[in-house]
Amino acid sequence: MKRITIAIAAVFLMMTSAAFSQVYKKTKASVEARVNDLLSKMTTEEKIDYIGGYKGFYIRGIERLGLPEIKLTDGPVGTHKDGKSTAYPASILSAATWDTALVYQLGKQLGRDSRARGVHVLLAPGVNIIRAPMCGRNFEYFSEDPFLTARMGVAYVKGLQDEHVVATVKHFAGNNQEWDRNNVSSDIDERTLQEIYLPAFKAAVQEAKAGSIMNSYNPLNGVYTTQNHHLNNEILKGDWGFDGFVMSDWSSTYSGVGAANGGLDLEMPRARFMTKDTLLRALQNGQVKMAVIDDKVKRILRVIFRFGFFDNKQLDTSIPLDNPDAAKTALELARGGVVLLKNENKILPLYENKIKRLAVIGPNANAYISGGGSSYTFPFHSVSVLQGIGAVAQQVKATYTAGLPTLPDLVAQSVFYTAPGSQTRGLKGEYFNNIKLQGEPVFTQTDSVVSINNGWHIAAENQGIPFDHCSMRWTGVVRPGKTTSYKFTVRGFDGFRLFINKERVIDAWRDQGITTREAVVSFEAGKEYDIRLEYFANVHPVDINLAWQENKLDFAPAIAAAKNADAAIVCIGFNESSERESNDRSFELPLHQDSLVKAIVKANPNTIVLLNAGGNAYMQQWINEVPGLLHTWYAGQEGGTAIAEILFGKTNPSGKLPVSFEKEWKDNPVYHNYYDSAGSKRVAYREGLFLGYRYYDSKKVTPQFPFGFGLSYTSFSYSNIKTVVTGTPGKPRVKLSFTLKNTGNCDGAEVAQLYVRDVQCPVSRPDKELKGFSKVFLKKGESRQVTMELDAAAFSYYKTAVKRFGYDAGSFDLLVGSSSAAIHLKSRILIP
Repeated sequence: MKRITIAIAAVFLMMTSAAFSQVYKKTKASVEARVNDLLSKMTTEEKIDYIGGYKGFYIRGIERLGLPEIKLTDGPVGTHKDGKSTAYPASILSAATWDTALVYQLGKQLGRDSRARGVHVLLAPGVNIIRAPMCGRNFEYFSEDPFLTARMGVAYVKGLQDEHVVATVKHFAGNNQEWDRNNVSSDIDERTLQEIYLPAFKAAVQEAKAGSIMNSYNPLNGVYTTQNHHLNNEILKGDWGFDGFVMSDWSSTYSGVGAANGGLDLEMPRARFMTKDTLLRALQNGQVKMAVIDDKVKRILRVIFRFGFFDNKQLDTSIPLDNPDAAKTALELARGGVVLLKNENKILPLYENKIKRLAVIGPNANAYISGGGSSYTFPFHSVSVLQGIGAVAQQVKATYTAGLPTLPDLVAQSVFYTAPGSQTRGLKGEYFNNIKLQGEPVFTQTDSVVSINNGWHIAAENQGIPFDHCSMRWTGVVRPGKTTSYKFTVRGFDGFRLFINKERVIDAWRDQGITTREAVVSFEAGKEYDIRLEYFANVHPVDINLAWQENKLDFAPAIAAAKNADAAIVCIGFNESSERESNDRSFELPLHQDSLVKAIVKANPNTIVLLNAGGNAYMQQWINEVPGLLHTWYAGQEGGTAIAEILFGKTNPSGKLPVSFEKEWKDNPVYHNYYDSAGSKRVAYREGLFLGYRYYDSKKVTPQFPFGFGLSYTSFSYSNIKTVVTGTPGKPRVKLSFTLKNTGNCDGAEVAQLYVRDVQCPVSRPDKELKGFSKVFLKKGESRQVTMELDAAAFSYYKTAVKRFGYDAGSFDLLVGSSSAAIHLKSRILIP
């Protein structure tokens, strides 16, 4: 009897133990209980493997535990890694809408795009502060202002995560330039860091509950962010209470032990430093504690359980890959974010009964234009400015000329021959299924030109060439028709090099975003010159183009088109090659564009310039001559439609600048503080708090266009300001209201902006700071009361002595305006 009792007890114990051991599989158990249970079942080796990336864009699964692979993809303006997708406008254009509800919809649609591709984690949004116009990733960010950036970031994260896709808020922190980003330290004092460069991250963590944070490439105050204890452990995980996981940017980890103790939880794209060899040894000798490793794994598991990834498949095949709802959001963003900067003599809108002939000119007029790098998105379809005008203004005869040669035109005009003496046009193409041109080619063919883009992959894969991780070689000859100089242009994702008569004239043999390189060589007529182009695509999809042409410039066709038109549209600016990740761009426009604008406006004074850029660009050569200027940023796949609607008055422009536009680069407050001095690899942010409009307002420097500025086809009046202060000392509440009226002749939206000025403060503060805004649509003649509320945060600054935010009781001015330079209402209040 005793044996039977013992046996029954043993069975019961086994059953109880088995039931307990399955806690992590119970959907009704708490997240923390599931996390702790699953962690207890992982070996030390599994835990260390788990905190290193897998297959480039995955967090590894553990099959024996039923733990799924977690798929990541690039953002923030489209799901980048899985072929074609909806291409949304640049993030800075989204910020220029000043419309948080619309940015929330952007997040939701990106979440749907992600789930349609089985993506769990989107590497977005980017909330770094725009410090200088040259930073190559400004177009991926929102603003120079921390409050506006935070509001946009919170809306984006909430929209995305409401669709059960994890947001990865990046790049934490001080990544405000792309120039030598792996080496140059951003040296920022604590008050400036807390007031300018961290608030958007803090809001994303505490308000939007972001699941992931991505560290930046650069050191911060001399310590790489992936191993920065103060940044990751003290501020992020300590002060802010962040309980998600911190990942590295791709290959931005520099020390295994340093990163482990410095707060990095996941090394991407794979473990190069936080490896078993390094961390097992560190655990044995006490350099790293087991609790540190456990915490990293728990943070990842916590997000997996919280978002339902363990229990549910992420792939949702009911969502179309080419989603019409997403396209509508892209269009609405473009409509709301394009900024009308100049409109002399009301040259805009154009009217179809007056404008019969329109010249559409410029290298950006008839193409999908975007910033480049890891955010570059291949759209299923797109609308250029020329196409948009054709659809919106069908009664207008639009004549197009590039003015400056475009790459597709140059590719089509390029003539090659397969071998010396051959009459067969084209180049011999050899295709390899590895990235090193090794072994025998999978196939060989004659290519009339070299022009491969995303649409080519299906045919190539059928012949054994993968979507990426492949290489190609083209060989042949060129036969110049005259003795002169010729320009060769190569544009590609990842590495390429060009040889003329065995001499390497272009060398860009490295992993990189879309890049364009040019070389000018002299040829003699009647001779043949060998040509060889080599290319590899590593982590990026295959994209490579080659062109050559006589090195000359001819504006005559563009000038003739402008002279014969009632008005001229000139589309200039940067593109995915000239403004992109890993490089800074110039403040000046690309070569010859200023000259093109001057030539066109001289030929036709009714000239409107459309500028593509992730921020400001040098305009002084023509800004005073051109009556119309639209800043179109990078307007996404539907941009051509939105721009045409604005040009012809179908949409009233309502975008406002989220950054200040200086007249000259030397006017910018970081002019002396942007590049490292004498190769020191350190940049001191000596401007401190006085960045952007904070500098221009406080130092009385007049910008070309102020922060928050944007014109409309209608007009608005502000009146009847009222303020009510309630709350208790230390916890004030302020309610402000005023009347906004559309006093013009058409419907439109206005962005009312609320700035706060500390009248008397014991420390230096900017003249005023943005603390509220509201975008209001009003029909002509309509009035509405606008209400904004403020709490203690609106009056506070970072008090370094006590290491926290606070304010000093006293008088504050509340300033309501249509830009930082146009204040219409003022109310002085006393905050106890």
